Parts: sequence; C-alpha cells; structure tokens
Amino acid sequence: MLPALTQWLLELYPQYGFLRVFQYLTFRAVMGAMTALIIGLLAGPWVIRKLRELKIGQPVRGYAMETHLSKSGTPTMGGVLVLLAITLSTLLWMNLSNRFIWIVLVVMIGFGAIGWADDWRKVVRKDPEGMPSREKFLWQTIIGVLAAFYLMFSISETSNYRVLMLVYDWVSSGFSISLPPAASLLVPFFKEISYPLGVVGFLVLTFIVIVGSSNAVNLTDGLDGLAIMPVVMVGSALGVFAYVTGSSVYANYLYLPHIPGAGELLVFCAAMAGAGLAFLWFNAHPAQVFMGDVGALALGGALGTIAVIVRQEIVLAIMGGIFVVEALSVMLQVTYFKYTKKRTGTGKRLFKMAPLHHHFEKNGWRETQVVVRFWIITMLLILVGLTTLKLR
Repeated sequence: MLPALTQWLLELYPQYGFLRVFQYLTFRAVMGAMTALIIGLLAGPWVIRKLRELKIGQPVRGYAMETHLSKSGTPTMGGVLVLLAITLSTLLWMNLSNRFIWIVLVVMIGFGAIGWADDWRKVVRKDPEGMPSREKFLWQTIIGVLAAFYLMFSISETSNYRVLMLVYDWVSSGFSISLPPAASLLVPFFKEISYPLGVVGFLVLTFIVIVGSSNAVNLTDGLDGLAIMPVVMVGSALGVFAYVTGSSVYANYLYLPHIPGAGELLVFCAAMAGAGLAFLWFNAHPAQVFMGDVGALALGGALGTIAVIVRQEIVLAIMGGIFVVEALSVMLQVTYFKYTKKRTGTGKRLFKMAPLHHHFEKNGWRETQVVVRFWIITMLLILVGLTTLKLR
C-alpha cells in the first residue's frame, strides 16, 4: 500500500525524492518486520485479555504429560494475533500487484480458518480432539490443490494475464503441455541437477509440501515457544532465498531459477519474523497464551507455499528438520502401534510418547531444555540450508 501511495505522491511532487526509499525492497522488508513486531507487542495484552474474557482456554487431554496439566485454561487461539500482525504489516508494505504474496496470504488465512474451526470446537464444545482428522484433511486438501494448481502456471510467468494464457494453452493442448524448467525439482548442492516434474508431479509435490508443512508445524506446537521460533528462523531464511530468486543477477550467479516477483516475498517473510517474535514475548515459558491450530496450521502452510514458489522444497525439509522429525515421530508411532497390535494383539510404541518433544520430556528433560535445544538444532539446520546458496 505505502509503495503505491508514495509512487503517486512522487508523480505529483517530484521534489520529494526521499520518498523513493519506500520503493526499495530491503527497506520495506525491515519496516515490515518492525511494523509486525510493534503490532504484536501492542495488541498482545488486549488479545490475551479478550481470550480470557471469552473463556477461550486450552483444554488438556487426559493422556497428556502430568507437567502440562497446570496449563489447562491458558488462553489459546493466540495465533490470531500473529496472523493479524502479518497481514496488516504485509498489506502496508507490499507491492499490491504482486501475485505471489497474495497467494501466500490466501493459503495462510485459509489454513488459519481451518485451525480456527478446530480450536473453536475444542474450547466451545469442550472436545479436546477438536475437528475430526478427515474433515480437517478434506479442507486442507481443497486449499492445497487450488494453491498447487495456481502455482504450477504462475511460477515461470510475470503476470496473471500470462498465467491465464498458459492455462488456456494447457487446456487447448489436451492437458499435455510441458512445464517450464523453473517448475522442476531442484536438488541442493548441485549446480545443474533438477528433475522435471510434469503437471501431475508438480501438483502432488506442491500439495505434499504445503499440507505437510502445515501439519508438521501444528504437531511441533506442543511446548511453550517450541514452534514459533523455528517458524521465525525458517521463514527468515526463506526470505533470503526469495530475495535471491527474485533477482536475475543473483539467481544467475548462484545457479538458481529466476522467479520474477518472488523477491517481494521478503516483505512477507520479514513480517512473519516480526510477528513471530512479538508472539514469543507472550508465549515464552510460562506461556501467557498458546498459538493454537489457527496459528500453527496457517504458518506451516505459508512456509510450504513460499518454499514452492522459490523452488526450495528440499531445502525447506532440511531447514525445517525439527518439523519433519516431529511429524515422522507421530507417523512412526501410530504405524508401529497398529502393526504390532495386529501381529501380537498388543500394541507397542517406538517412543515413550509422540510427538518427539514429549519423548524427551518423558526421559527427564525439562520443558525449557527441550525447547532451547530444538532451537539450537534448527539454527544449525538453517546454516546448512543457507550454504546451498553457494555450495553447488
């Protein structure tokens, strides 16, 4: 919004040259982070107070850790604060004509709506399980497939008009058009190794990345501050990739595909970092508010969408290794339990409790130890992911 406003003012009053700073991407990214941080810090106490007045408190499952029983009643759905800060800051500092930011915002708000419905059932209907898994997955699938279909045609194009033309060509060709090289799967640490995905392959991979990231972040959000800080770090690192792929000079130098318009995602990533840090102020142990599914599902979906746009799906899995391991621990626990129960009549567990962070708690780690150590691991994985920019 502000870039368009200042551009209009410059056309009317060219003598105000200092307003050109609002056109600089890096300046807008910094201001986006600061704006989201300030919004989050200022609105946080009011949001927490309203959640308490509405009695929107976190229900604790009967089989939860004993140390978590004291958290029952802590305000949840605090992810609304994060989404509000990100959205307002992004709209304020973004180029309103950029299609990539709009699709990320749509995915984030869409998954946030699913999480809101899930949280609402937990706190209003007093159902600790919330929305049934099948219903939740259905809505995630709808949003994920629609986003994947749009991104399949938009990544290599420069405008929505050209996207529509590419869709028209695809339909006219009998759904057999080949996707451009920019839509291929990039393999990190190699200069020129990529795998053409084709239409079906791209749709499937994008769906898995977006929906998988959303659920992985949601599963990680089980301890005070555990999920939000990795989201901040991974989102910030993806912002670096967005800036690089959006620049033809940097992209060509680093052997990355040039995605016109992707650089604008740096503003969104910066706003995500600022809003996440503001939320951490209130979510640090002992937490005053929980993010809830409304925040975790939305932020995970946004990370997955950004990774697809900048063609760094594998790097996302590396940098978000904590999210991946947390999700795998649940999948392995459930699969092994069902398998052993079918074979022996008694279900066995690979971990003392899943997701994985609860396993370490069962082994005697304090909650703060688990959180900080997972943060440290994420920092190391972020560094590994960033090295793929140059080590090729």
